[in-house]
Amino acid sequence: MHSDASIDVVCFNGSSSPLRIAVVTETYPPDINGVAHTLSKTVEGLKTRGHALWLIRPRQLKDADQGGKVLTDETLVRGMPIPFYKHLKMGFPAKRALTRLWTLHRPDVVHIATEGPLGWSALQAAKKLKLPVSTDFRTNFHAYSGHYGIGWLRGAIMNYMRKFHNAAMATMVPTPGLATELAAMGFERLHVVPRGVDTDLFNPMRRSVSLRQQWGADDSTLVLLCVGRLAAEKNLNVVMSTFERLETVRKDTKLVLVGDGPLRHALEKKHPQVIFAGFRTGEDLAQHYASGDMFLFPSLTETFGNVTLEAMSSALTVVAYRHAAAAELIRSGENGQLIEPGDEAAFAGAALEMAEKHNLRAQMGQEARITALGQAWPLIFQKTEKIFRQVMQEHAPNMA
Repeated sequence: MHSDASIDVVCFNGSSSPLRIAVVTETYPPDINGVAHTLSKTVEGLKTRGHALWLIRPRQLKDADQGGKVLTDETLVRGMPIPFYKHLKMGFPAKRALTRLWTLHRPDVVHIATEGPLGWSALQAAKKLKLPVSTDFRTNFHAYSGHYGIGWLRGAIMNYMRKFHNAAMATMVPTPGLATELAAMGFERLHVVPRGVDTDLFNPMRRSVSLRQQWGADDSTLVLLCVGRLAAEKNLNVVMSTFERLETVRKDTKLVLVGDGPLRHALEKKHPQVIFAGFRTGEDLAQHYASGDMFLFPSLTETFGNVTLEAMSSALTVVAYRHAAAAELIRSGENGQLIEPGDEAAFAGAALEMAEKHNLRAQMGQEARITALGQAWPLIFQKTEKIFRQVMQEHAPNMA
């Protein structure tokens, strides 16, 4: 591995795969979040289809836990902590280094997953070298702004996002609803690419009696589950108020929050009866899902919400607002419960109804599992590859 003042370079391994794809992102495992998880699954899935993937990302703090070992073909750049997400870094601009890198090892297509300084510099480097570019719209940064006291920047953030994505030849979005919303705001060349779920991992057979016992729950206990970052944009006050209402009706109700974040300390202090499980991954996370009885997800800032699909794959009845993945996947009253956005009373009422109807809840959970089984990752990989090839084809005349 070669390094200079700004960049560490790990070269392609000489694969003869059909496509050479450069993927630029601010976040990737060992980071724990929906974008990192989905992108890593896509990278590995495209590799299984015979493509050569070259990853460009910031070196994260957690990379030290890997002993500095590079797990894939990578270019690691310097970065700085992301405001409100101090455990993650955004990459510094690296146009000069990327221009040099892509001149020596020219990719067939550049795919930019995040819109930070690194992503912007990758966009400029690709433009200079006349490389075809696609992007992902994965995070509603404009929606987050209102939760962190910078709502006045919402317009500026949206203008930047629109300029960023419209500079690409394709922007992938996870749901038709988001595509419609963005198109109305002037975003162009949008392609819907849903997200998949590992139905072998997230499986109701992973339900654990011993884990439930650790929570103080037996077979008759109702365990409410919520998985995600413990932060303002996740609308956790709705989870808490719903739990408190259920507690007044049935004392044998438990709430388990899986995840971490800036609100954890305040929530633990205010709600000592809640079980805070912290970050969980892999089979441990899957066991937590399967050991719950109902999934509460009131977030309104997701572009998709991987946790919705993971909960459905685990045969949980999901109570969620009609937004993002829930709006696309849940048929209210059949495989979950959808509530109109912002109606907190209806959200709690739906959870209360499901708490009292065990058989219906179980039936909905089974229907949710069936829905999840139709969200196969291989189909996602195939669609992503098709878009890459389309971008390359449309770009070809520009090279003449």
